[in-house]
Amino acid sequence: MRPKKFMRDTLAVKTSHVLPPDTNHHGTLFGGKLMAYIDDIASISAYRMARNPVVTASTDSVDFLEPIKVGDAVTLEAMVTYTGRSSMEVFVKVTSEKLLTGEKAIAALSFLTFVALDENGKPAPVPEIVPETQEELWLNETAIKRAEHRKVRKGESQELAKFFKRA
Repeated sequence: MRPKKFMRDTLAVKTSHVLPPDTNHHGTLFGGKLMAYIDDIASISAYRMARNPVVTASTDSVDFLEPIKVGDAVTLEAMVTYTGRSSMEVFVKVTSEKLLTGEKAIAALSFLTFVALDENGKPAPVPEIVPETQEELWLNETAIKRAEHRKVRKGESQELAKFFKRA
C-alpha cells in the first residue's frame, strides 16, 4: 500500500513584484516570464510530494485570463492535485494584485505534469494524494479527465514528431 500525503502539504506559494524589466511593450508581464514562474513553483510542489528529484513531463495548459501590469504583485499558488504511480498533476493559480488599491484578479491558471525520479534517473513511486476541501476534491476528481486529454495530446505530438522526422 502506497503512503498518503495531504494536498495541503504540497502547497507552494510565491509572490513577486512586477518590475519594468519583466514586462513587454504593453506594460504587462512577459508570458514567458510567467511560464517560468509557473514551472518553478509547480516543481517545488512536486518535490514536496515526491521528496525525490522531479522533472517536468508536460505543461498541459496555461490560460492567461487577465493582464498582469507593471507595479502589480503576482502570486502563484501550486498544489499537487493527482498522483499516478510516479507522475503528479500540479495545479497553479496565478493572482495579480494592484498594490495601491488591493484589487485582486485571477490572472492565469495552469496544469502541469511532473515525474519523480530515483537515484538512477528512473521513475520513482510517489505517495497517494489526499484531498480534503471541496476545491481539492473537485480538482482531484476531475484529474482523470485531464489525464485522458493529456494521453491523447501526447499521442498526437508523437505522431507529429514522426512526421517531422521523415521530412
